[in-house]
Amino acid sequence: MTPPIGSIIRISIGSFQPEHTKQVESMLQNEFRETLIPAIQQLQGNLGYYVGIDRQKHAMTNVSFWETNDDAMQMATLKEMLDMRTTFEALGLTFIEITNHDTLWKLP
Repeated sequence: MTPPIGSIIRISIGSFQPEHTKQVESMLQNEFRETLIPAIQQLQGNLGYYVGIDRQKHAMTNVSFWETNDDAMQMATLKEMLDMRTTFEALGLTFIEITNHDTLWKLP
C-alpha cells in the first residue's frame, strides 16, 4: 500500500527493556491488534496502518497513512490508543514524540 502524494505519514516509536521483548510482542499481536483495528477502522481518512517490532534494538513502531493531518490527529485522542499507551508505559516503555509527516514522494 503506497500512500498518495499529499497524504500524511504518522510515526510512533517506543522503546522497551530487552527482558520485555516477548511480552511487548505478544501485546502487539493480541490486545493491541484486537482493540485497535476496529477503533481505527471507524476513523475518517485512514489509508493504512502498520505495526512492527525490532527485537534487536528493543523498539516498536506504528506507522499509519492518512488523507489529511486532521485525519491523522484523530489518533491523538482515540481512547483505545490512549489506553494502550498507558498499558505500555506501565510496563516501562518510553515513547518519543509522535510525528506527522507530509508525503513528498513515493517509489512507484
